[in-house]
Amino acid sequence: MILLALLAQAAADAPAPPADWTALAPVPYAATPSVTTQLSRFVADEVTAGRCTIPRPGDGHYLVKVDVAAWVDPDGSVKRAVPRAIACPTVEQYSAGLVTSFARGNIKAKPTAGWYKTTITFDWRI
Repeated sequence: MILLALLAQAAADAPAPPADWTALAPVPYAATPSVTTQLSRFVADEVTAGRCTIPRPGDGHYLVKVDVAAWVDPDGSVKRAVPRAIACPTVEQYSAGLVTSFARGNIKAKPTAGWYKTTITFDWRI
C-alpha cells in the first residue's frame, strides 16, 4: 500500500506529457538498452493468448513497437513513463516499466528536467 502511494506521488510530481511528441529529445541513456529475447517473450505470449490485436505477419516475423514518453528529473530518475496506445494495455504498461528500469543508473549526468521519448521494439518469430 505504501509503495502504491509513493508511485502515485512520483507520478503527480511530473506534468502531463505534451500532445505532440515529435519535438521531444530521445531519452538520454548513457548506454543504449536492448530488448532481449526474454523481454520479447512476454509480448509474444500476450499476442499468442489473444490479449492484443497485433496482426499476424505473413512471414511470421513480429515487430511490435511502443513509443514511450518519459519525464526525467535532473538526478536521472524517471518520474513518469507514458506509453502511446497500441491496443494492448498490458504491453503498453510493460513498455513503460521497461523504460523506467532501463533508465535506472543509466541516464547521462545532470539531464535537463523534462519529457523525452523512446521506442521499445519487441522482435520475435513464430
